[in-house]
Amino acid sequence: MKTYFDKMRGEWTRVDSPDWQDALWSWIGAFSGMGAICWLSAHWLSHQLLIVASFGATSVLLYAAPESPFAQPRNVLLGSILSALVGVACFKLLGSTALAVTLAVSLSILAMQLTHTVHPPGAAAALIAVIGGSAVTDLGWWYPLLPIGIGCAIMLVVAILVNNLARHRRYPRYW
Repeated sequence: MKTYFDKMRGEWTRVDSPDWQDALWSWIGAFSGMGAICWLSAHWLSHQLLIVASFGATSVLLYAAPESPFAQPRNVLLGSILSALVGVACFKLLGSTALAVTLAVSLSILAMQLTHTVHPPGAAAALIAVIGGSAVTDLGWWYPLLPIGIGCAIMLVVAILVNNLARHRRYPRYW
């Protein structure tokens, strides 16, 4: 038991001072990526929902932690679309119930792990498919493509463009 509880103590770590240049590049990327999605949603696809909460977390990974395995294009795009499909399937089978929520999140994690496409906001996309209300449920099986697939693709294009403008960044690390 002592070994088990000792694992929970963690260790103190020294935190470096913030890198303002890196933080500025992250801000530029997040502003540009979310700005592009908002502009398209308002002007081009005004009749469709293109903004979902999971895009906030995707922005953190793409623009503030672009070296993370969770931020690589395959993970962002496929992990999110696969998870959204799982979420829609759970909603279609079980409605907006506690069991549907539980299965959507847990099965999306399982699917992402088995396909090597883990992207934490993907589980949020699955959750949104179940609890997202009429805006998401009206989209049905289109939800994984619009807004999830198109939104992730837009943010990926912006991430490739912005992250590679900075001399100290390289994105993606792999496809």
